Amino acid sequence: MLTIHTADLLLTGDPRHPPVPGGAVLVDGRTIAAVGPYEELTEASPTARVRRWPGLLTPGLLNPYGPELLEHAYHPDPREADELGTEPLTGEALAALAPTDARRGASARRGVQRMLAHGTVAVAGDLWRPAVLDAVRRAGLTVEERVADPAGAPSLDPLARDGGRSLREAIVTPLAPVPGAAATFAVFDAPDEAALTTRGASCCTATVIDGRLLYRSR
Repeated sequence: MLTIHTADLLLTGDPRHPPVPGGAVLVDGRTIAAVGPYEELTEASPTARVRRWPGLLTPGLLNPYGPELLEHAYHPDPREADELGTEPLTGEALAALAPTDARRGASARRGVQRMLAHGTVAVAGDLWRPAVLDAVRRAGLTVEERVADPAGAPSLDPLARDGGRSLREAIVTPLAPVPGAAATFAVFDAPDEAALTTRGASCCTATVIDGRLLYRSR
């Protein structure tokens, strides 16, 4: 099925192409069929389903703290909030908890969902625990190589100011209608790149990986 995702502003992630007001991405199954102004895409594919998003549509983001957030942290279940709180446990608190592999797998699944809520479609760094790798792969996130430890404190926000990363640096792959290009992108409640940088990736409203809508805030 053909689906057109359109937003107030489209950033392809390719510096050679300017932002597209009212831009859109035509998705054919798992891949991108076309990128451009909404009117052009609907004229070429009038029977395509349309999803309209307010804000900014960009390529999906890379979180450089894969091991730190998914293997060296425990994301409490909401039912554990009274005992463990709601923030990830690390260091001595994680050691004291001593979670089993099953609990680590459940934690990783929750961590992945929190990443998706920040427009994350890939993580960097070596992941060794099978339960964590399974959670990442089932969600469709890719694992990228990391040549050096990232700057700043680990954060679920790929645009966190501590890390000093720009949107361009956080983008995994620009949006382009090349053969086999994955339909992977995110939408943020921000009017432009400057506002997104200020608000951070927590203003994500939708994350799509391989054509699947895996996160939607509303």
